Amino acid sequence: MPLKVHETIASLAPYVPGKPLEELQRELGLSRVIKLASNENPCGPSPKALAAISDATGSLNRYPDGSGYRLREALAERWKVSRDQVILGNGSDEIIGLLAQAFLSPGDEAVMADQTFVIYKLQAMAAHGRPIEVPLREWRHDLQAMTKAVTPRTRLLFVCNPNNPTGTMVSAAEVEALMARVPEHVIVIFDEAYYEYVRDHGFPDALQYVRQTRNVVVLRTFSKIYGLAGLRIGYGLTSPEITNYLNRLRPPFNANSLAQRAALAALEDETHVAKSRAMNETEMAKVSAGLTALGLHPVPSQANFLYFDAGKDGGEVFEALLREGVIVRHIQGRTVRVTIGLPEENQQFLHALQQVLGRSLSNKRES
Repeated sequence: MPLKVHETIASLAPYVPGKPLEELQRELGLSRVIKLASNENPCGPSPKALAAISDATGSLNRYPDGSGYRLREALAERWKVSRDQVILGNGSDEIIGLLAQAFLSPGDEAVMADQTFVIYKLQAMAAHGRPIEVPLREWRHDLQAMTKAVTPRTRLLFVCNPNNPTGTMVSAAEVEALMARVPEHVIVIFDEAYYEYVRDHGFPDALQYVRQTRNVVVLRTFSKIYGLAGLRIGYGLTSPEITNYLNRLRPPFNANSLAQRAALAALEDETHVAKSRAMNETEMAKVSAGLTALGLHPVPSQANFLYFDAGKDGGEVFEALLREGVIVRHIQGRTVRVTIGLPEENQQFLHALQQVLGRSLSNKRES
């Protein structure tokens, strides 16, 4: 008997993560491969986080603290909220899924940008909701248009700030206007995965709405600047009422012991965060200049990656770079996203891209 699957689930395309290094090495027989596809911190985790992981290995026979008490306490103190306003996730992705499960009934709507983190759309559809995609305006969220897209069926509104994949941000004034207009029945979710990389002083303080117990969720992660992507640990800051409902769905022990201990140590290592931020800023300027020298125009970014029009099919550029041992991310059409890596990785990427585009140009001349 054939499996009976809900038609919405059957229609979903699985999320495709960045290609693993080992896979490309096997496929192409390459000895050196660099991965600039998943917006990871090339500096790695904090030394304090690594020490905390080592110290925790002796108790791996025990289940983790299911409430994540110590980490939630530290996060509550850091962000000036109460502990019952903090929820931990197996990455912030998990919390996005919990929000969709908790607040979307079949036919309910989730408003989001048309070029943003794809998990919003996938989780909305998995919950049998209806994603409403609003076009970006000059690579940025058009919050005014998103507000106009809200209907009585809208339950969630996602703002990725800075936006993945474009790296752009919306300002405090724009967010203030959004919050003045959005109806009370809509939960506004600010996904701030790249918050620690932001340099623009006009970045909004979305946490003010959490402290006011508005229907707002602020998502953060330890996967980016904290360098703990492999441990899967993120968190949400929101009202006690919303965390109460999410905790009814949250799997027990979703944040593992190593992740909790490492995150707690990483949170305290301001030196490592500052070092990571400084290197990202310096190297982003170099990569941006290199792309510009190749006749490309990267979108100014507040994150740890650059988004650019490759001047030809982005899928072809992606495949050609793979053969050069460089993994980037093809977004759609001619657009590509590249993570800012270590200095030598960025140089290898720019050299490989120059070779790829050079071959492309010479091929056109020959034809």
